Amino acid sequence: MPVLLEVCVDSAEGLAAAIEGGAERIELCSALDLGGLTPSRGLMALAARMPVPAYAMIRPRAGDFVFDAASRDVMLADIDAARQSGLAGVVLGASLGNGRLNVDLLASLAERAEGMGRTLHRAFDLVPDADEALEQAIALGFERILTSGLAVKAPDGMAMLHHLVERADGRLSTMAGSGITPGNVAHIAAATGVSEVHASCRLPVTFVDEALVGFGFAARQQHRTSSVVVAEMRAALAELVAGHR
Repeated sequence: MPVLLEVCVDSAEGLAAAIEGGAERIELCSALDLGGLTPSRGLMALAARMPVPAYAMIRPRAGDFVFDAASRDVMLADIDAARQSGLAGVVLGASLGNGRLNVDLLASLAERAEGMGRTLHRAFDLVPDADEALEQAIALGFERILTSGLAVKAPDGMAMLHHLVERADGRLSTMAGSGITPGNVAHIAAATGVSEVHASCRLPVTFVDEALVGFGFAARQQHRTSSVVVAEMRAALAELVAGHR
């Protein structure tokens, strides 16, 4: 079975590189170095014109996923912006103080996003009970969960990823993310049975403009989406499918 490749990007340049390399879906963010925050309206509008579906990350700040009423209002407005921009879907997540999913807040966000695609992001990886969280995600109507199998990196969470695929039994998709590379993507997909994978496909870039670094306008070490890495990922997945025919 084909495995879909989603690439997360946080700029117009990254968006173009992901599509050039063959990404099949985009997770649209700002600030990927912080795990991804809500993208600007301008970037949403640009992504909506691209030939592949894009889902906007709805995350109003860095840090944990425990959100107050003010952040809830921001998230609802950002969902509206994603809809008005013409995006295919949104990426949501919210936690309680004990790490369990905040079902009430997620229900409000999901209701606001009715008619759009919905992904539950890696707030899932912080839950104390993966089976409970999976059933909650299904009941809330999520299409998929993005997860590393409750590990920091997906290669270390493959047993849980496989368990989630089996437990879901087609009721939603399990998308593996974090630490996915062209070198390990085929192994992870084959060993776990996930139907989708998620990666940034970025390469490190050293910024050499001393003025920009000195003024704080740029970090010396940055990462940028690489169309070559995206293409390598697609090729590895294509070889996996060919090997199972």
